[in-house]
Amino acid sequence: MKEYGSNVQKLVEHIVTIPDKETRTKHAHILVELMRQIHPQMRDGADYSKKLWDDLYIMANFDLDVDSPFPAPPKEILGKRPKQIPYTQSKLKHKFYGRNLELLVLKAMLADTFDERKAFVSYLVKLMKSFYLSWNRDSVETGVCLNQILELSGGRLKPEIDDLLTNGMIDEANPKDGPAGFRQRTNFVNRNNNNNNNTGGYRNNNRNQPPQRNNMGPNNNNKNRFNNNNRKRPL
Repeated sequence: MKEYGSNVQKLVEHIVTIPDKETRTKHAHILVELMRQIHPQMRDGADYSKKLWDDLYIMANFDLDVDSPFPAPPKEILGKRPKQIPYTQSKLKHKFYGRNLELLVLKAMLADTFDERKAFVSYLVKLMKSFYLSWNRDSVETGVCLNQILELSGGRLKPEIDDLLTNGMIDEANPKDGPAGFRQRTNFVNRNNNNNNNTGGYRNNNRNQPPQRNNMGPNNNNKNRFNNNNRKRPL
C-alpha cells in the first residue's frame, strides 16, 4: 500500500516469517502503532484502529497469524465495488436553475397579497439572472425569465407577471416584504443620508475655521523673553 511506503511493507514481510506466534503478535502491535504515527491526522476517524489492522492483513496478503483485537477481513473486500449511492431523481423543466428555484416559485404562489407575489416574482427574476450569468457571458432578458416563471407556476402567477410587464419590475425586491416594506426601507435610508449630510456639514464648518490661539499663556511670555535676550546689544 503506497500510503505506508516500502519500508513498512518490508517489515510486514519480516513479521510473517517469524516462527513464534507470541513474538509475531508483539511485532505486529508495534508495527500498527508505527502505522498510526505515519498518518496522525486520521486518528480521530471512526474505526481507525480496525482500518490499521485491516491494512496490515492486506499488506501481508492475508497470510498473518497473530492475536489481533479485530478479526482478519475477508479476501473478497479487495475486489468488491463500493455501493452506489442513490440520488433523488426529479424531472426539472429548467435544470440550469435547479430544484430550489421551483420551490421558490411555489412559495411565491403561496404569498398572501398581490403585491407580495409581485415582489417575490421580481426577486426571482434577479435571482435567475444571477444564475444565468454564472454560466453565460450575456445576460438574459427579463421577459424570458418571466415566461419561465409563468411556466413553472402553471399560469397561476399570470396576473402578477402581466402587471410587472406593464408597470415595470420592483427595485430592491425582497420576498419578505411588499411595497409597504420597500417604502419603509427607502425612508429609513433617506433619513440616514440626511443625518449623515447634516453631520458632515457640521464637521466641515468646524474644520474650515482656523484654530484659535491663546496669547495669554506662560509659554508666550517665555518665548518673548528668550527672543529679547538674543537681540544684539549696542557696543
